[in-house]
Amino acid sequence: MGENQIIKKRILFVDDEIMVLQGLRRMLHAFRNEWDMVFVESGAKALELMTQAPFDVIVADMRMPEMDGVELLKEVKQRYPQTMRLILSGYSDESLILKSVGVMHQYLSKPCSPDVLKSVVQRAYTLGRYLRNPRLKALIGNMERLPSLPALYTEIMSKLRDPEVSTQDITSIITRDLGMTARIYQLVNSAFFNQPQRVTDLNAAVSYLGLNTIRSLFLTANAFSQFEGIELPGCSLEEIWQHSLKTAVLAKKICGTQNNDASLGDDAFVAGILHDTGRFILSVNFPEEYRQVITIAREERCSLNHAEKMVFDQTHAAVGGYLLDLWGLPYPIVEAVYLHHEP
Repeated sequence: MGENQIIKKRILFVDDEIMVLQGLRRMLHAFRNEWDMVFVESGAKALELMTQAPFDVIVADMRMPEMDGVELLKEVKQRYPQTMRLILSGYSDESLILKSVGVMHQYLSKPCSPDVLKSVVQRAYTLGRYLRNPRLKALIGNMERLPSLPALYTEIMSKLRDPEVSTQDITSIITRDLGMTARIYQLVNSAFFNQPQRVTDLNAAVSYLGLNTIRSLFLTANAFSQFEGIELPGCSLEEIWQHSLKTAVLAKKICGTQNNDASLGDDAFVAGILHDTGRFILSVNFPEEYRQVITIAREERCSLNHAEKMVFDQTHAAVGGYLLDLWGLPYPIVEAVYLHHEP
């Protein structure tokens, strides 16, 4: 291979409608020098191709005969966990979307601009290059105990895209989740916010915290609640939650003292509450190895970060950043999480 030859990303597009595939081929023609693109009409053909050569990304339609997009991505997840899995669909059937949450990395709606698709693929591929440990990268793609985006989070995000959304609209969604309701009351009445009297009205609590804070709380509290009761080496889920919450509140306050950009403060809050996601993922999926990390850090008096590199060849920051990028969180948040030990 020549020294300056570009290694193309291999991308597999699957849709049962020939006209759709032809449209995708035309739309993405400008990327032919960056992507090696293959277009097939069925899940069976896609799986056959994947036995012959690996693909970096698979983009599948939701509704297809014989094997739909969810069934296809389940097979890909099991056989080829390193492959990034995207659903590209014009259907907004809530039950189908909920079925796909555990097997896809992102859901993209048709029509999807080539720039959006390129951005999604490029971001995940760029971060993935930094995860040099093949075992770890594969396990991130196929971990059984990997937190997934909660169903109601998708609904909240859809509502927040509406410029006319009200706090009452969001409150009506939150009331369907008792755990989330409890978290909001816990936060708004905590010492962080110094309320003169206890807040007992949910709509008032949502208004006070703000929609961006609610969004990030919903993501973290719900995505990780499935792991409550699991014994973690060296800490507990509640300890990680409390530490992350303090970090988020302080990060937002620091931003407020430096400038008046509200969106930057919101990003800082979200990054703070998600910054130790990778630590949680590693300790849940590799409890014995993570006990070794803690032992090394204690005996050699070094940071957990340094000990993680010794055991996993990666840090929790890199693992967390990679997962959040697969989830499609805004890049400033992903970058902050990925680099929070290397500012």
